[in-house]
Amino acid sequence: MSALVEQRAPCRIDVHHHFFPSSLDKAKSNEKVGWRTPAENLPWKPEISLRFMDASKIDVAILSFPPIAAGFVGQESRDLARGRNRGMADICAAHPGRFGFFATLPFLDDVEGALAEITYALDELHADGIALSSSYGEGSNAMYIGDDRYDPIWRALNARGTTVFLHGAQTPSSAPYPHPFLGLPVTEVPNETFKAAAHLVVTGRKRTYPDARVILAHLGGCTPFLASRVAVLSRHMGCELSPDEIMDDFKSFYYETALSAHETTLTMMDTFVSPERILFGTDFPAVSGEMVSWYTHNLEQFHEKAGNLVRLEGVMAANALGLFPKFRV
Repeated sequence: MSALVEQRAPCRIDVHHHFFPSSLDKAKSNEKVGWRTPAENLPWKPEISLRFMDASKIDVAILSFPPIAAGFVGQESRDLARGRNRGMADICAAHPGRFGFFATLPFLDDVEGALAEITYALDELHADGIALSSSYGEGSNAMYIGDDRYDPIWRALNARGTTVFLHGAQTPSSAPYPHPFLGLPVTEVPNETFKAAAHLVVTGRKRTYPDARVILAHLGGCTPFLASRVAVLSRHMGCELSPDEIMDDFKSFYYETALSAHETTLTMMDTFVSPERILFGTDFPAVSGEMVSWYTHNLEQFHEKAGNLVRLEGVMAANALGLFPKFRV
């Protein structure tokens, strides 16, 4: 096929791009977790993201709302999720080809409500996948995503071959975060992502439901470094999977680069997962365009220095197109 008529794939697909509805007081919610969303990104509207995307050469952004990780079972939670999903769907309709979205679910202990929203979001709103939190509930009542109670949800996601975006919860540890410069998004979210991934692996759910294609935010947080620790020590503690099986299951996740692309982390990922498992992400508008640019430059330099331009193209878009083929243009 001639290059003049050959279809062009998007050069960049951002799989980690947040939706902040007008009803969300982001500045106030930030006070609880030790973070400052850049003032120029608030109040957020799609035009802010579009300007950033154009400046960053990003063709498509997959929107996601931070999942309802702390809450209650009831109609109010269902209505909240439905409203947010319709809001994201409206943005996608208003800007064809520029946005997709991961649907959010009601508080997950409402399994019936979550299953209903999965059906509605995927079938009626044509969501590109489902966003999940690492855990649901607060304090000693919190349950990680591999808990038995959520098995019907994983069964439904697996049956549909759903793409799942798994983001760490902003959960405080047993001690306060150590410094104003080290709030929960800096120190705890990456650890929560790892704990959720490890929970899915050691409970066997990652292996039982392989057709649910799970993307771990921020290169999986601590996952690449701690996976081998889980492989041996969890086996010792009674996990039925062998160390090699545990490692294989960790390698079956997808990993996205938001706030994580550096020579050290990317070198580790090169030896941890196959190249098609790595996707591009930014975490905008929770962070500034300048912050994103620093990580993107690192990502480009790493692959250009190694002469892996084909691999870089895979990370930037080609790998994501395997999950979201509708964005081929």
